[in-house]
Amino acid sequence: MSPRFDTVSFLSDFGHGDEFVGVVHSVIRSIAPHVKVIDVTHGISPYDTRAGGLALARSANYLCPGVVVAVVDPGVGTSRRPIAIEVGDGASYLVGPDNGLLAPAVGLVGGATRAVELVTPEYRLEAAGGSTFDGRDVFGPAAAHLCNGVPLLELGPEVEPAGLMPGILPVSQIEGDVLVAEVLWVDRFGNCQLNVDPLELAAFGDLLSVVIAGDERVAVRADTYDDVPTGRVGLVVDSSGLLSIVVARSSASAEFGLHEGDEVRIANLDESPNPRVVTSVELGRRNA
Repeated sequence: MSPRFDTVSFLSDFGHGDEFVGVVHSVIRSIAPHVKVIDVTHGISPYDTRAGGLALARSANYLCPGVVVAVVDPGVGTSRRPIAIEVGDGASYLVGPDNGLLAPAVGLVGGATRAVELVTPEYRLEAAGGSTFDGRDVFGPAAAHLCNGVPLLELGPEVEPAGLMPGILPVSQIEGDVLVAEVLWVDRFGNCQLNVDPLELAAFGDLLSVVIAGDERVAVRADTYDDVPTGRVGLVVDSSGLLSIVVARSSASAEFGLHEGDEVRIANLDESPNPRVVTSVELGRRNA
């Protein structure tokens, strides 16, 4: 059997403080020595399947063809199914728990063509203790065997893709003249990604009212972070093609107390008021 893929892309909420990531790397290499494992991120907040699904979706179109292993799995060891999903008629596979984690990425790349439940004993490791480390015992081995050319259907019985757990993602809404959005993600720079396609603002002007936690601010549309005037809220299309709330060379999250899941309301300004300019200063703080 000749190797089929040489890349596994790996995402999890394992962090790097424990041995979990290294063990999964080693298990994959022990089964498929030719494979390179790319760490997408292991910094997903523990148990946060939505954040993991969003990170995977943001990455999906830029990952090398091969196998993706994603493990954010609060239900490990329960009746939730371990699965492998084929996309693009075998162009790539996604391996992980059937808890909605894989769904956004699968949808983004055109949907599943086949899926199986990972239950065949020959392609799993026998757990040394309890069934609490499927990254090591189930998902890593499955990914390695797929890279080695093992046919998908040998890993377990086929399941109907339409019956897989969907991802739950919020959708922005129009209420009168107001666009009601939600913060999907806060990156390490404090930029706050919204669930807003820029086309949703096609009828809006360049000077907008943004209401955050009941506090109204004047916001401007900008092409880059540094185009945002000092003290203003900026609305910038980010690298994922979604609208983000930003502050030039500072953290919009810290400035406005924004977190994932918070509501943001966007509307046109009827007229151009004297904008409220707020510049925070902290002794000993330097902007990145």
